[in-house]
Amino acid sequence: MTSLLLNAKCLVVKVGSSLVTNNGTGLDKNAIAAWADQIARLVRSGKQVVLVSSGAVAEGMQRLGWSKRPVAINELQAAAAVGQMGLVQMYESCFASHGLHTAQILLTHADLADRKRYLNARTTLRSLLDFGVIPVINENDTVVTDEIRFGDNDTLGSLVANLIEADALVILTDQPGLYSADPRKHPDAVFIQQETAGNPALEKMAGGAGTAIGSGGMLTKILAAKRAARSGGHTIIASGREPDVLLKLAQGEMVGTHLQAKQVKTMARKQWLADHLRLAGKVVIDDGAEKALLQGGRSLLPIGVTGVEGAFERGEVVACVNAAGLEIARGLVNYSALETARILRKPSHEIEQILGYVDEAELIHRDNLILV
Repeated sequence: MTSLLLNAKCLVVKVGSSLVTNNGTGLDKNAIAAWADQIARLVRSGKQVVLVSSGAVAEGMQRLGWSKRPVAINELQAAAAVGQMGLVQMYESCFASHGLHTAQILLTHADLADRKRYLNARTTLRSLLDFGVIPVINENDTVVTDEIRFGDNDTLGSLVANLIEADALVILTDQPGLYSADPRKHPDAVFIQQETAGNPALEKMAGGAGTAIGSGGMLTKILAAKRAARSGGHTIIASGREPDVLLKLAQGEMVGTHLQAKQVKTMARKQWLADHLRLAGKVVIDDGAEKALLQGGRSLLPIGVTGVEGAFERGEVVACVNAAGLEIARGLVNYSALETARILRKPSHEIEQILGYVDEAELIHRDNLILV
């Protein structure tokens, strides 16, 4: 077996906070210099690299003289604003020693939920890579609220991987990779070297009882791999404390856990739909509509809808759930929640009579719908 990074031309590298901040006590210049050195060597070998880095809040706490992480959102945002300056300065100086420029990009979910801003971010990132610049990405902690934050940089890394259709996502952590259980509690835990991204057994294993390593840790990484696989991107979960880990992976060494993507690359529009973390609402569909979506590749018609949840407007992304509440698909809806409630269970030819106008015969057109 060889590393999934061996033939990757474009990759996203996510570095956890503990790896760049001396376990939360401020930026570790030696560690960041080492990441810059490895990435610079990858770039010289012909690869394009986007770096997703945590560490702004920890650096801000140190600069402000705070010994305890604040709980109040305004204080966290202030720490992030102060710390982001130090984080960017550190990366710029370390990459400059290799003759490389960096670019700071701060994102929120709203940036990727809006189609126009999504495309703008995609174009900007691709241009930076073409110019040989290293984009350094972090969540925009200065302005986010609970409603729009990504919540973790594993998720952010996978969204960026999909955004630029990266060949691979490398998640560097303080663990060697993925185990069948927490090896600190279960000495018989089995190391998982290779698996398929999106395998439901992985989620069950990481989120099950007694697997603390997965609660908010490995589970988020497994879900990130599942998300990255939607655009055909492989994921590697490896220890950031392994010397020259990125170079070893690029040379084909099987370091860490390799989660291989089996999916064919999704069309860009549908990939954008799949990446929505916050949905505007739900429509409940009957068995016939579920079968038409899953087996027939059809659009969703009003007659197949039995219920509406939320206060969505035309053009927003909604989930399509079956009678058991399981999400089957999601897509751009052609009618508002109020209008959908009026035309549900009705044939399409009655839409104009009911609403006084007809925009589309479909509630969600197949071209604007993706199965999940």
